[in-house]
Amino acid sequence: MSQPISLTFPDDSVRSFAAGTTGRDVAESISKSLAKKAVAIAIDGTVRDLSDPVTDGRIEIITRSDDRALELIRHDTAHVLAEAVQELWPGTQVTIGPVIENGFYYDFAKNEPFTPDDLPVIEKRMREIILRNKPFTKEIWSREKAKEVFASKGERYKVELVDAIPEGQDLKIYYQGDWFDLCRGPHMASTGQIGNAFKLMKVAGAYWRGDSNNPMLTRIYGTAFAEQADLDNYLHILAEAEKRDHRRLGREMDLFHFQEEGPGVVFWHGKGWRMFQTLVSYMRRRLQGDYQEVNAPQVLDKSLWETSGHWGWYRDNMFKVTVAGDDTDDDRVFALKPMNCPGHIQIFKHGLKSYRELPIRLAEFGAVHRYEPSGALHGLMRVRGFTQDDAHIFCTDEQMAAECLKINDLILSVYEDFGFKEIVVKLSTRPEKRVGSDELWDRAESVMMDVLKTIEAQSEGRIKTGILPGEGAFYGPKFEYTLKDAIGREWQCGTTQVDFNLPERFGAFYIDQHSEKTQPVMIHRAICGSMERFLGILIENFAGHMPLWVSPLQVVVATITSEADAYGEEVAEALRDAGLDVETDFRNEKINYKIREHSVTKVPVIIVCGKKEAEERSVNIRRLGSQSQTSMSLDEAIASLSLEATPPDVLRKREARRAKAA
Repeated sequence: MSQPISLTFPDDSVRSFAAGTTGRDVAESISKSLAKKAVAIAIDGTVRDLSDPVTDGRIEIITRSDDRALELIRHDTAHVLAEAVQELWPGTQVTIGPVIENGFYYDFAKNEPFTPDDLPVIEKRMREIILRNKPFTKEIWSREKAKEVFASKGERYKVELVDAIPEGQDLKIYYQGDWFDLCRGPHMASTGQIGNAFKLMKVAGAYWRGDSNNPMLTRIYGTAFAEQADLDNYLHILAEAEKRDHRRLGREMDLFHFQEEGPGVVFWHGKGWRMFQTLVSYMRRRLQGDYQEVNAPQVLDKSLWETSGHWGWYRDNMFKVTVAGDDTDDDRVFALKPMNCPGHIQIFKHGLKSYRELPIRLAEFGAVHRYEPSGALHGLMRVRGFTQDDAHIFCTDEQMAAECLKINDLILSVYEDFGFKEIVVKLSTRPEKRVGSDELWDRAESVMMDVLKTIEAQSEGRIKTGILPGEGAFYGPKFEYTLKDAIGREWQCGTTQVDFNLPERFGAFYIDQHSEKTQPVMIHRAICGSMERFLGILIENFAGHMPLWVSPLQVVVATITSEADAYGEEVAEALRDAGLDVETDFRNEKINYKIREHSVTKVPVIIVCGKKEAEERSVNIRRLGSQSQTSMSLDEAIASLSLEATPPDVLRKREARRAKAA
C-alpha cells in the first residue's frame, strides 16, 4: 500500500491524503466553492495543473485573483488564439506561443500574412471558444507518436520542436476539447477560466527561431488580465504612452534626431542640447563640495580592458578601435570605453593615497559606447552612445555604510526635484557566479541590508524596499532605484554597487593607519544612469510640458501688432537679463496662429504684447495647455517667471541663506 501524502497548508496546518489525490481533490476537501474558483496548485512554490497528483510539501490553491494566475491566463489565451486561427484558416501551422511581459504572442506559418483587420475576427472566435469552456487535459506522448501525429497534420515546425526536446524529458500534449498542442504547461482547468479581459494588439513578422536564414512567420501579439478593469487600465496607459512618446515629441519640439549613418547615437539640436546641458549643470551643482569631477579617456588600449575583465566578459558589447590608415607604426587594438570605472581607478592609483584622504569621490559625465543590437535601439531610451553620470567612491570598509546612505539621500533628493516621489529601492544579493570570498560578501550584504532598513525607516514608509536574491553583479551586491512616472510606468535608473573585483585586479590600495597597504572598498553609483535616457523619461513623464526650469525654450514673446514690436523686444531683453531663455515672434501673422504654432512645440509660456500692453507696460501670459490668460505688470511677470525658472536646488540654497541671515 502506498504511503500517504503529507501536505502543509498556508496556515501551517498539516494534513494527510491518499496517494494519487489531485490538486482538485484537495481543493474540494476544503470547500466546494474553493474547488470551483481554483485554477491551479503550487507545491513548494512550483505551479502545477489542478489535475496533477499532489506530492509531499507545502501546498497553495491558486485562484484567478492570485498574482501567479496571470501567467496562466495569458498562457491559456495564447492556446485559444492558436485554436481560433486554425479554425478560421485551416492549414495554418502553429509554432510557438510564449507568455511575455504584459502579454503573450503566437507565431504562425501562413501563406498570406495576417493583417490588423484579421484581429477582430480572431478575437470573436476566441470568445466563442472560451464560452465552450472545454477542459484542459494533459497526455504524455512518446517522441515517435508526437512526430508522427504532427507530421500527419502538416505541422513541420512542431516536428522540429519535438526533435529539440532533450531525451528523457516528458513530452506533454495539452488538449482543450479536440484541439491540442505541444506544451510544457501548466494550464488552468478549462478555457472558461480565461475570462473575457483580453485583446489582440498587433501583427508583426518574425523569423522562425529568430534566425534571418529561416522562413518568415506572422506573429500575433496579445494581452490578457484577470479583470476587465486591469485590461482597461493597461490600454489607457498604452494610449497615454503613445501620446507621450519622446521620439514624436522630440521631433515636434525640435530637440534631436537619429539617422542611418549613426545608428543608436543622438544628433542633438540646439534646443535639445540646451535641455541636456541644463540637466548636466543641475547634476554638477548637486555634486559640488563632495565630488571631484574628472575625465578619463574615451579610447584606451585593450590591455586595460583585459585587466578589468571587460575584454573577457563584456567584449561583445564593446567597440574596437584601430588606426584607419594602412601605413602606421601603431598596430595596437584599442576600445571605446563602455564605462568609466577602469579609468577612475587609474586616477585613484596616480599618487600614493592615505586613509586620511578617504573617502575619495570621483565623478564624471563620461561619454561611453556600448553595442546594442539594431532591433533593441529605441530613441533616447536605448542607444549605443550615451553619457553616464556615474561616480566611484573609494573608501574604507568602515565608511561603506555611511557612503551608501549619503548616496541614497542624494539620489532620492534628485528624483524629488524632478517630481518623482514614488521610489522603490531593491537590494540585489550574491549571484551564483561571483568573485570575492563569502566573508566579503557576508560583510557587504550585511552592511547594505542595514542601509536598506535605514532607508525605509527614514522615509517613514514612503520609500518601498525589497530584495532581489541572486541578482547582484558578479563583483558585489547592489541597490537598484526604480521610479514611477506620471502614468504609472516604472523606470530603473539609479544604482549603488559595491565592488570587490576591480580594486583587486588593478592593485589599488591606500596606506592605512598602521602604514600597511590596504585595498579600498570601491562603490559605483549612478543617479540618472544614462543622461539621454533620463531626458527621454522626463519628456514622457511631462508629455513635453516640461517644468520651466528644465524647458529648452522657456518663453516666446509674441506681438499682436507691429506697433508693439519695440515693446516686445524690451520685454524679451528684460526676461533674458533675469536669466530666462527667450525667443521673439514678431511675424505678420494672426496672434492665434502664433499661439497654436508655439503650443505644438511645447513652449511653456507665451507672452502676448499689443498696443495696450505697451502703453500700460504690462503683459498677457498664456500657459501651455490652458485657454486662459493672465494679465500682470512687466515687473510682476519678470519676478514671477524668474522665480519659477530657478532650479529647485538653487532655490533651496537661497532659502537656506535667508534663514541663516534671519
